[in-house]
Amino acid sequence: MAKTSGLGDNLYINGFDLSGDIGSLSRIGGGTAVIDVTGIDKSAMERLGGERDGAIVFTAFFNTAAGQAHQVLASLPTSDVAVQYCRGTTLGNAAACMTAKQIGYDPTRAAGGALTIAVNAQANGYGLEWGTQLTAGKRSDTTATSPATGVDLTTVSTAFGWQAYLQVFSFAGTSVTVTLQDSSDNATFGAFGGGGGAFGAATGITTQRMVSPGATDTVQRYVRAITTGTFTQATFAVVFVRNQTAVVF
Repeated sequence: MAKTSGLGDNLYINGFDLSGDIGSLSRIGGGTAVIDVTGIDKSAMERLGGERDGAIVFTAFFNTAAGQAHQVLASLPTSDVAVQYCRGTTLGNAAACMTAKQIGYDPTRAAGGALTIAVNAQANGYGLEWGTQLTAGKRSDTTATSPATGVDLTTVSTAFGWQAYLQVFSFAGTSVTVTLQDSSDNATFGAFGGGGGAFGAATGITTQRMVSPGATDTVQRYVRAITTGTFTQATFAVVFVRNQTAVVF
């Protein structure tokens, strides 16, 4: 992969695209906490990996329009929020996803008149996960759709399971089901080894996180997102996380 800038990035929260209201992101981070287990007989630090964590910290502009930053963020929900940062909106690009608690909605009015809001989203339960975009940012289907090819994950196969994130931004119809499939040759697709792959049917704006049924389920090289159901419009985004090592939640 070539080096890239951060131009053209997107930020989605709870089924709303707030990209046009986000001025900057000061942190997109996560990882494992470090536990100090250094004995008094050691001359260097000893550490163990601890709990996973993560945070996405950003500055938003004050926008009171429907579905924009003030309406979405000002309520300071106590329930979980789904946060998705897209590094560009090209199919196969990287994205960071997180189930989080929103901490704060803190406006600052500068002397020059600029009004911005600081928001901190902190991971809840799973930590921050980097994955691959199975949609080019947002994708809009007007009927059941099966892309002819999938996203190339480059490695032939892995056997450590997977996670996936879905955000549905708008919908018209009865329901839509987004299902993930994999393939070894980018031509013949089917259910993942170990099963699973279908998000729950969506009937409106929603977010979902899905985990493979088994921690050792196989993922083949190519993965795609298909839609089924009865609908005339569904706009959604999918990120797929392929585990490279054993993961425990």
